[in-house]
Amino acid sequence: MKKPDIKAIFDSFNQFNILIIGDVMIDSYMWGKVNRISPEAPVPILMSTTQESRLGGAANVALNVQALGANPILCSVIGTDSKSKTFHNLLKKRRLSNEGILEDENRKTTVKTRIIADNQHLLRVDEEVDYELDAETEKKFINQILTILADKQIDAIIFEDYDKGCITPSVIKSIVEYANKNNIPTLVDPKKRNFMEYKNVTLFKPNFKELVEGSKIDIKKGDFEGIFKASQKLHSELSAKYLLITLSELGVYISYNGSYKTLPAEIRDIADVSGAGDTLIGTASLCLAAGLEPEFIAGISNLAGGLVCEKVGVVPINKDQLLQEAIEKYS
Repeated sequence: MKKPDIKAIFDSFNQFNILIIGDVMIDSYMWGKVNRISPEAPVPILMSTTQESRLGGAANVALNVQALGANPILCSVIGTDSKSKTFHNLLKKRRLSNEGILEDENRKTTVKTRIIADNQHLLRVDEEVDYELDAETEKKFINQILTILADKQIDAIIFEDYDKGCITPSVIKSIVEYANKNNIPTLVDPKKRNFMEYKNVTLFKPNFKELVEGSKIDIKKGDFEGIFKASQKLHSELSAKYLLITLSELGVYISYNGSYKTLPAEIRDIADVSGAGDTLIGTASLCLAAGLEPEFIAGISNLAGGLVCEKVGVVPINKDQLLQEAIEKYS
């Protein structure tokens, strides 16, 4: 297989528009130190020193796409609560458009608060609703996405599904049909609820647990022949062109055209795995839009997911660092 011009590929990222559909959230952090145990209950007392809010969920995918030089267009539904104002302010701060953000007074803006002491997670508190959009909001959301697709040149579409109800079977069907008619590649980071709804997409990216549950085949993580069997079942049922499976410490697996390839994880000083999947799917979307072969899509995305695991908290990829590693590996 001919090696790509990595520098030229990364330069080409700057011309792409990537549409990201999915559940957005605010990642809130409370940092501090623990010096004693509470006299009221056997729990640590955190002396809070810093608090911070960041974009999370599908919005973190947008940040990764932006960090790689492309233009992300984020489509989601949030509440009309006080946290929605925080979310819009975070978008503005990061210079992300809110043209695809729909507000619904019947929904809550998702917030995940992580309490951290000395780089160790002590607790996470989630504020959210996870029921599906009502029929009226769903119709508005689909029309809003289709309008953006009709008005702009879109080079790839990502479905970033966190099972919070923003992505419904009707949203999937409407957008995938439009994408396939207009030759726009589609990528999916699935969760359990809609797992089998993503038919006829270009790249489907479950993790190992989701693969086992979705294919209903009992296999071990290191059993690559078993994974291949499960993936072929999914290829058949979903008609997906590429199946990219993340295997955590074992790296990634990609199958296409009746064959598969495994790529081992890079040796890393792992600090936090939060957000690695967001980085991986964002990177894969740009590699796919750039026309890279499946093995290179998987390989560069694998590098990106590993790099962000070296950072504490949910952070976007560093393009220069990823470019350097990709050049060293593939040039």
